[in-house]
Amino acid sequence: MTDTSEQNRNQSPDSAQETSARRPTRRGGGGAGTRGRTTIADGVVEKIAGLAARDVFGVHAMGSGMSRTFGAVRDRVPGNTKSVSRGVKAEVGEVQTALDLEIVVDYGVSIADVARDVRENVVAAVERMTGLEVVEVNIAVSDVKLPDEEDDEPEPRIQ
Repeated sequence: MTDTSEQNRNQSPDSAQETSARRPTRRGGGGAGTRGRTTIADGVVEKIAGLAARDVFGVHAMGSGMSRTFGAVRDRVPGNTKSVSRGVKAEVGEVQTALDLEIVVDYGVSIADVARDVRENVVAAVERMTGLEVVEVNIAVSDVKLPDEEDDEPEPRIQ
């Protein structure tokens, strides 16, 4: 068994310099993951929040009656996709975001419970996917979907 202090004493200063010369030099300060800047568009946060809100039981639709009517017309145009950000408005800063949602709830569900569940789901999804802090989620319930009402958005026809 050799003593490491004995090895260090026997090592010449030149060999110590050779060892440090073989190590790669770090430049730019910090790890590669911290170099540069990431910006997230409002539309990205709106899509994430829209999908998260629609996943909550009791949310029938997103947006006001007028925006849903225009959306239904727009959805009929061939090649157009359904807008997942309908009824969602986001204000995105560098590290924080605030959201306004407009929802339609199903008749018979507790609006307070649906609003709480929407907030929890939206905050979790946005913070997990973007790393932004969600400072507020304002929810406006614009309508209640009654069981005997027809949907504003018809089922897509299969041709």
